[in-house]
Formats: sequence, structure tokens, C-alpha cells
Amino acid sequence: MIDLYYAPTPNGWKISIMLEELGLPYTVIPVDIRAGDQFKPEFLAISPNNRIPAIVDHAPADDGAPFSVFETGAILIYLADKSGRFLPSDIRGRSRVIQWVMWQMAGLGPMMGQHGHFALYAAEKIPYAIQRYRDEVARLFHVLDVHLGNTGAYVAGDDYTIADIACFPWMMTHKAQGFALDDYPNIKRWYAVLRARPKLQAGIALGKFVKEPFNDETRHVMFGARAKEMTGRS
Repeated sequence: MIDLYYAPTPNGWKISIMLEELGLPYTVIPVDIRAGDQFKPEFLAISPNNRIPAIVDHAPADDGAPFSVFETGAILIYLADKSGRFLPSDIRGRSRVIQWVMWQMAGLGPMMGQHGHFALYAAEKIPYAIQRYRDEVARLFHVLDVHLGNTGAYVAGDDYTIADIACFPWMMTHKAQGFALDDYPNIKRWYAVLRARPKLQAGIALGKFVKEPFNDETRHVMFGARAKEMTGRS
């Protein structure tokens, strides 16, 4: 029913977790982002921003032609609407969930991604950039920790939703990025509850990168130079 264009990254895991939780049949189509598969015309036709993941639904609710969706927040909402799960139908509950999905999309994911880039992957270590993004990640962790203390359960309230699915995969990188969950007791509680979910475990077990060091060619493909070439920019 669903084609999942996928690489095992925090953004990829969001959708593999969602599909496992829903029990929808899906086929994985690997996208080797280190080799530049994300720039191939057939992938750009469904994901014009040349980023994974993306899906193609071969049985959309309107019974029409196959329908493609890119951007993880949009994919999570689409799948939640398709299945009627993990997104409340009442206007307030739905809005609360979507607000936190957007918080993850606009804040937690990009800031952790930038911190990870400058602290872990960049060939040149720039102290200002590392500290700037580390401070912002710490601020976002504090925001989530306080909020989870208020809900006492999940990100958007009493129920597990796409807001949790959106946030969890990026939280999985906390240790590699030098953050300790002991400093955020409410996140630590929430993280342990989610980590114990069998379907979530199945989603994050879907494929792994070969442990290879980053080299100049990998950086060229993944960190902007290839995109500049596509647009003819110097």
C-alpha cells in the first residue's frame, strides 16, 4: 500500500515508527543519501526538497491515483488522517498535537541537526557555532522537560500521538550530542516509556548505516556542495 523512501536517520525513523505502529503494509525503498540518491530525478519527482523520507500511497482515501507526500510532519499528519489514529479528531486536541509536531519540525529537529553537524561532522570545528546550537538545544530540552512535567504523560497530553513519534527519534541522538537525560527527569521518564514500545523498536531497527567514517566525498554529497551544483551556484 505504501512505498517508503527511507534512510536510517532521525527523520527516516519518524515514518518507519509510524508505519509500524499503524500496522500498514509498506515497502521500503532505500535511499543512499551518502551516495547522492536523493538527487536522482525519480526521487525528486516525489520529494522536490531532495530530503528523505517520502512516501507514495498506492491506496489513497479518495480512490484516486497514487499520492506522494514529502516532509515528515506532513507525512505523519497524512498517515494519521488516513488511519484515524494518533491524532485526535476534536479541534482542540488535534491542534495541540499539531502544535507540538510543528515545534519539533521548526525547532528540535533543525537545532539538533545543526548542533550535530558542527559538533560531530564538520571538518572544521567552529566553537561559536557549536556553542550557539548547543545552547538552543538545551533551551528546547528545557521547554519539553517542563511541558512533560505538566502533562505527566505524553507530549500532547494523556495519549500517545504523532507528536511523540515526531520528537522521539531526535531524542535518540542525545547521548552522541553530549546531553544527559538525567538533567531532564521528565524527558527521561517519557523516553523510557516510548523506548519500551515494541512497534517503536521495530521502526528504529529498520536498516542501519554502515559504520564508515565521513570523508570529503561524503561531505560533498550530504552537506550542500552537491545541491549548489544542481542549482548552478558557486
